[in-house]
Amino acid sequence: MKVIRYALYAVIALIILAVAAVAIAVAVINPNDYKPQIEAAVEKSTNLQLQLEGDIGWSFIPLGLELNQVEATLEGERFIALEQLIAQIDFWSLIAMSPQVNTFLLNGLDAHLEVNEQGEGNWARIMPEKTSDSSDTAAQESPAEPAEQAAGGTPLNFNVENVEVSNASVHYNDLSTGQSVTLEDFTVSASNITLGSEFPLDIRFRVETTQPVFAVDGNISANLTANQALNEFAMSGLQAVFDMSGAPFGGKSVTAEMGGSLVANLENETASLSDFTASLANLKLSTNLNVKGFGDKPAIDGRLDVSEFSLKQLLSDLGQPAIETEDPEVLKAIALSTNLGGEPGSVALSDLKIKLDDTSFNGGGSYTLATGGLVFDLNGDKLNADRYLPPTPEEDEAGSPEPAAEGSAQQTSTTNQPETDLLPLETLRTLLLDIDFGLGELIVSNLTINEIKASTTAKDGLLKVDEFSGKLYEGSFGANVTIDARSDNPKWSVRSDVSNVQTLPLLTQLAEVDMLSGGANLKLAVDTNGNRISALRNNAKGDISFNLAEGQFRKMNLTRMACQGIALVNQDSLTTTDWGTTTPFNDMRGTLKINGNTLNNTDLVAALAGMRLEGKGTVDLEQSAVDYELGLRIVGEIHRDQACRVTEYVENVVIPVECRGNFSEDPAGLCSFDGSRFRDTLQDIASNVVRAKAKEEVDRAKQKAEEKVDEAKQKAQDKVDEKLQEKLGEEGEKVKDALKGLFK
Repeated sequence: MKVIRYALYAVIALIILAVAAVAIAVAVINPNDYKPQIEAAVEKSTNLQLQLEGDIGWSFIPLGLELNQVEATLEGERFIALEQLIAQIDFWSLIAMSPQVNTFLLNGLDAHLEVNEQGEGNWARIMPEKTSDSSDTAAQESPAEPAEQAAGGTPLNFNVENVEVSNASVHYNDLSTGQSVTLEDFTVSASNITLGSEFPLDIRFRVETTQPVFAVDGNISANLTANQALNEFAMSGLQAVFDMSGAPFGGKSVTAEMGGSLVANLENETASLSDFTASLANLKLSTNLNVKGFGDKPAIDGRLDVSEFSLKQLLSDLGQPAIETEDPEVLKAIALSTNLGGEPGSVALSDLKIKLDDTSFNGGGSYTLATGGLVFDLNGDKLNADRYLPPTPEEDEAGSPEPAAEGSAQQTSTTNQPETDLLPLETLRTLLLDIDFGLGELIVSNLTINEIKASTTAKDGLLKVDEFSGKLYEGSFGANVTIDARSDNPKWSVRSDVSNVQTLPLLTQLAEVDMLSGGANLKLAVDTNGNRISALRNNAKGDISFNLAEGQFRKMNLTRMACQGIALVNQDSLTTTDWGTTTPFNDMRGTLKINGNTLNNTDLVAALAGMRLEGKGTVDLEQSAVDYELGLRIVGEIHRDQACRVTEYVENVVIPVECRGNFSEDPAGLCSFDGSRFRDTLQDIASNVVRAKAKEEVDRAKQKAEEKVDEAKQKAQDKVDEKLQEKLGEEGEKVKDALKGLFK
């Protein structure tokens, strides 16, 4: 027991002696006397030139060091400077193996980082270049760190009473890019930092850049907690405010804010965001989110909400160009909400609700992190897309030709612009999609489409629109499209089937063309290849078969054109003045052969009142030109006008009509009576008339001759009868009867 007691006395004595030695050293030794040696040691081991202009102070209880007015230059230019550094550690806490920092104060830090034109940073030149021999010697002299030390031992009970960084700045200048970044007014304040306990943290700073010209003032405050193993962290009461301005915001000032709580466990690989909010101008997001697994297959669970906001107001607040729309009241009420979940490695959205002004969408989807696969199912009620189009340019009320000339110049400039690719092929080849979309009503280009259904898939560069269908103007349509983008010359395949779509409202609202009505039925099959509009049009091959039932041609009267030809045949003049502006027909049908920009039709037929429409022609889509030769074959009475009476010479005659011109300019004036072709018809009719009249004269002369012969025969017979009667009396009658029987 005495040995133990003496050993304890010895230890206490050593501690007292050590404390006394340190106290005497602090009291006797003046560290300012060693400034030259410190500066020389730094210059010997680095390329820095150290200048200790201020006092160096140290204390015993607490054990601390104070530096004032320190500057280090590199190659004659300031690299880092410091106004004041105070670091104080409680001496007794070191002896108790529970280090406690009383104060850490850093004031006036000024660092200058620069990258030259060759991309080399000045910090890389702090240490002198080592020769291979010195490197090998250093490697041999530095012993390997014990495994136990590398792995770490028992966590220390680390405590910090006060940490303060103030008036710090960092200047970064990249001569190779011209970019300059400045961090200034950087301040950090924390107190009572104890592992396992909550402590407050405040951070303030200002950052400025030159490319682009941008500045942000930040202010962050929160309460932090970290366990002694430093593998579990918590943050609560987060309040972060960032005031931003500069070129990205058009010179305006914008405020972004964040708030909420965070808990993370590095060992279990879990993290949780609670009541987290983020806002930018009038855009506000809120979420509660749990994440399990920090690898490539995290599991996510939570909810995300974006409160209703005005996109137009947001763009204005951010200093961005305004979006001009036909309806100025759209894009002012947008919102989103969804549940987050899914299997590990994927993000699934459920109960997804999207609001776009007065349109509502509902659905869900998922995104697979490893493959980038996107699965989506979204359904909406109604959407008027025309409201979101750019506004229609207003016409010049004064009718000045200058705006028209300017518009023409702009149109010519646009036309002469080089074409660009339609599809980003490389991106398309990476897509993995399975998307279903539905919409109750869609208004686009003045067309009203109902019950829209669309289904799209994409994999390995093969994009398929398996279904695109809907109801349109008392009819329906369906289509499917395949785009094979696996080569640099993508192949397109389009198939469509339209049933009983009324053409009058369709053409009127789509292109303001009201020259045709009827229920349209058509089948389209087109194949083409290319990645530009011109290539797709030039390479197009396919067929369009169509028929229109119970329709009419509007703004043209084909009956009048036919009657003009009939009147010429009858050598008469039409007296009717009110012909009307329409021509009804039944079952107009035909087939269009697609060959590049040209549509060829050789079998156009339609049944009209007393006529049969027959025709053939071409449509040039590139020139917006039509060239058609039509024929109106007379098969019955067509009009009550006497000059239009159908005689035997007119029946089955074809009255020619031509349709030529630019259908984008004056569709109603395309078709007219073809007088040049009708001259040939008249010659044929005249020849038929001459032949008919000659035959009639021959038949009439023959009939007269036969009548005279019969008359002469009758007279001779009567004379013979008379003579026999006179000569033979009663016997003469018997002879006459006998002769009749003989010569019958």
